[in-house]
Amino acid sequence: MKAAATLNAPSRVERRTFQRVRVKIYGRFMLEDLSEHPCQVIDMSPGNVSFRCDRVGEPGEKVIAYIDHIGRVEGVMTRRLADGFAMTVIASERKRDKLAAQLTWLANKHELDLPEDRRHERVAPRNPLSVLQLMDGRQYQCRIIDLSLSGAAIEIDVRPAIGVQVVLGAMRGQVVRHFEDGIAIEFAVVQRPEMLDAEFNQQNA
Repeated sequence: MKAAATLNAPSRVERRTFQRVRVKIYGRFMLEDLSEHPCQVIDMSPGNVSFRCDRVGEPGEKVIAYIDHIGRVEGVMTRRLADGFAMTVIASERKRDKLAAQLTWLANKHELDLPEDRRHERVAPRNPLSVLQLMDGRQYQCRIIDLSLSGAAIEIDVRPAIGVQVVLGAMRGQVVRHFEDGIAIEFAVVQRPEMLDAEFNQQNA
């Protein structure tokens, strides 16, 4: 299985053509024993990624990572580092093109030191209790920490993967970030103030 997976990895020559981007983003990864561990990306290219973490597997082991702003990335561990490990990314050409675009955006964001999402003012709703629904119909009670015309941060017990489509109240969006007590959601479209006011700022009767 490991040998077959490695066939889809980029060759050494191909890997040299990928530009590594130094970023500080977080996520989690799963080893072949199905154990999950938190991690921080040190640098990344469409063909490779280096993680800082407490738990390290064995070279040649398959790894599945879920990285903030990036989403799911699969690969094979290539070597151990002093405080983590490096892995080769296994992806189609289309996936690598998408990774390159995401990494370019992240590099520019870090270079310009842009705030994470301050396009619109964030406020705390008067009625913070709401329901988050996944596309398969599952629903979870949640508490809105703050929201803006373009997204919301919510406290919730579950952690849908980055990129998963969700509905908060009546607002459709996707998960864009995890944090200690919940998740951040970006709405599919920028909302009108009166829509947010009607949805989240009415006191319960």
